[in-house]
Amino acid sequence: MTRNSFYFLILISSLLTSCIPLNDLVYLQKKNGNGEQNNIAAVESKPYRIQVNDVLSIDIKAIDPKLVSIFSSTEKSSVAGKSEASLYFEGFTVDDHGNVRMPILGEINVIGYTLEEIRTKIEKQLLEEYFKSEANIFVTVKLAGFRYTINGEVGSTGTKTLFKDNVNVLEAIANAGDITTVGNRKAVTIIRQTPTGVQMNEIDLTDVNVMKSPYYYLQPNDYIYVKPLRQKTWGTGQTGIQSIGTIITLLSLATTVYLIIKN
Repeated sequence: MTRNSFYFLILISSLLTSCIPLNDLVYLQKKNGNGEQNNIAAVESKPYRIQVNDVLSIDIKAIDPKLVSIFSSTEKSSVAGKSEASLYFEGFTVDDHGNVRMPILGEINVIGYTLEEIRTKIEKQLLEEYFKSEANIFVTVKLAGFRYTINGEVGSTGTKTLFKDNVNVLEAIANAGDITTVGNRKAVTIIRQTPTGVQMNEIDLTDVNVMKSPYYYLQPNDYIYVKPLRQKTWGTGQTGIQSIGTIITLLSLATTVYLIIKN
């Protein structure tokens, strides 16, 4: 084998091993081997049940606003006009016993309840103890932002907040600046705290069937971790052009050293 053939073989081998395949970068691919259109029915997300340290936004309205003003901790304004910090300080935090403490109503146990169940519970107490049905009490209960934490190979790590009721993993990742080129989309880890303990599962975001996973829709306080691909540690480049540049640099260095030693 000639020297040029040897160098060419090294070049081709390096390109094949260092470049990141397109299939590792594209989301929601059809992997059943045919071109037919698939109808993927996403798993319906289960209602979230409140846990300790959650922050609730509780708003009580009536025909006459003066009737319900005493039940508010502060003067209410639109959620859209509030910052995350103000929602945290003005909201109702679930304590270690699973209660929230509201003006006049006192402590209300909410641990393990859904938002709709809490709304019904507060509305029932108001009608039984303070108002009649003619007052047209209207209660709204929401989480003070959908919080999750993301780490690993994404554009922006940390704890994020979205003001939505339902968030899927692709929306959460997009909100964090997307997965980097060297992030492993085939093994994204979701860590979820539940009343029975911590659950951890890996999902493949390159497979369209991920929408059937119970982890496709996130729950508040989920933790997302995106692992790096092996190509990140090799340092040969993420694309073919980068790999060629690295190899040419190494070959030039090797040739220079060879000529210096020879002379």
